[in-house]
Amino acid sequence: MLISVNHVTRYAYEAEARYSVQTVRLTPQSFAGQRVLEWSIDAPGIETASKFVDCFGNVAHQITIMKPHDEIAIAVTGKVETEDRAGVVSGTIEVAPTRVYLRTTEQTAPDDAIRQLAKDAATADTAQIAQLHALMEAIADRVDYEPGNTHAHTSAADALAEGKGVCQDHAHIMIAAARLLDLPARYVNGYLVGEAAGGHAWAEVFVPGLGWVGFDPANRVCPTDTYVRVAVGLDAASAPPIRGTRRGGGKETLDVSVSAESPGQSQSQSQSQSQ
Repeated sequence: MLISVNHVTRYAYEAEARYSVQTVRLTPQSFAGQRVLEWSIDAPGIETASKFVDCFGNVAHQITIMKPHDEIAIAVTGKVETEDRAGVVSGTIEVAPTRVYLRTTEQTAPDDAIRQLAKDAATADTAQIAQLHALMEAIADRVDYEPGNTHAHTSAADALAEGKGVCQDHAHIMIAAARLLDLPARYVNGYLVGEAAGGHAWAEVFVPGLGWVGFDPANRVCPTDTYVRVAVGLDAASAPPIRGTRRGGGKETLDVSVSAESPGQSQSQSQSQSQ
């Protein structure tokens, strides 16, 4: 499938900021099942940005703005050719040892309810891949997709207790439970064409004999050719599309517009917030 992506992130400040640094993880890589045909990032200072591969294998740019400014706009455009590999991921840049993804974080710390999810999945079948499919379905059953009930820092345990959340919450619960099964698991952010189009998140679990396999509890499916994989980490906090710091500027308003389109199938997503 050919997917065209347009993603604009705009930060506006009530006063001039004197200095800003933004780390941008918005460059997908090519691997088996995903081929990047075109990709560009337009942002102030991108011409002199430092480009590097981080500790999780993500391509990142560090942008520095050293003159007064009252807004920053970061625009991404690209075309990616994808193939349905039933969620199996191979050929990616892997920097960290697989066992690193067994590490618990604040957002993926399990509680008794998540431990029960993992226990139920372990008894559902003897095959690990079947256990993970059972786990994905159980998470979807327990947590309705409903924006506005959780936030960027909501933990997996809190989202499960709430029974409502978004793709980030589904992914965190999947990761937390998979690690209890002694399976390395990580957070993925990217794009999705379809009903939940635009920016999206899911989990990948390392299954012996198969390697990394994606699971998207929000849609009850392993990622198909409608997904564009961009960056990974231990959780959402370690795989942010954009993270920055600044001096001055006062109150910040954030506007995000995302579209992921393929011929005959398109959808866009936008949001705004103040900080």
